[in-house]
Amino acid sequence: MLIESFQNDKIKNITKLLTDNRFRKKSKVFVVEGQQENERAQQYGFEPVEFFISESIFKGKLPDSKIHYVSEKVYEKIAYRGTSEGIIGVYNVKETPLSSFKPKANSTIIIVEGVEKPGNLGAILRSCEAFGIDALIVTDAKADFYNPNVIRSSVGCLFGMEVFQAENQETLEFLQNNTFNIYTTIMDESAEDLYQRDFTQRSAILFGTEHSGLSDFWVGKGKNTLIPMSGSIDSLNLSNAVAITCYESLRQKKS
Repeated sequence: MLIESFQNDKIKNITKLLTDNRFRKKSKVFVVEGQQENERAQQYGFEPVEFFISESIFKGKLPDSKIHYVSEKVYEKIAYRGTSEGIIGVYNVKETPLSSFKPKANSTIIIVEGVEKPGNLGAILRSCEAFGIDALIVTDAKADFYNPNVIRSSVGCLFGMEVFQAENQETLEFLQNNTFNIYTTIMDESAEDLYQRDFTQRSAILFGTEHSGLSDFWVGKGKNTLIPMSGSIDSLNLSNAVAITCYESLRQKKS
């Protein structure tokens, strides 16, 4: 059966999943748009609930799960972005506690506190995956991992990463119990050069929001570290700062 009406209950439901964070969290499912992103979700063990496919657009292999065929007009209505290969999947959320993460002897993890912009979070995930970061922890989370903009801007990197949401205190205790070197990024005179830090051992690098930086909770909890700059500005975009740090971690491990 071809779905051609915008008033179809399933179309209304998927539209709400795309636009309403509270509804998405309550439903414990999320939406994945695009062929590459759906392939990555399934590759990394996310459980599909159903798919919405426009036959006139989709050219890939049909997934082995429940499929609803929709008209091109309906697909354009529910598509979050214009070019997404005619496939949208709905998946069950994975809820994994931080305590389940088992770090390696030389694990590097990135921690971002209070990140608000889904696009920033997606870009951070992309850098973490590209440069071999072992886990990403978001504390005091204001952006949802399963926001469509996070999935889009991470190009599906979310699915292959160890990602966790936790409170600051829980995160600190985890780092201490697992003997991580903790590096904060607070702008003051005590900060040392990023390139002088040793990321060949267990390391956790913490970043705050672009607006206010790390909260007072993290003051004095680690060794303060900053990226050296020679320009007139004194800060970088959050995702850029994370990307530089991730690359330095990988460079050291490959040296």
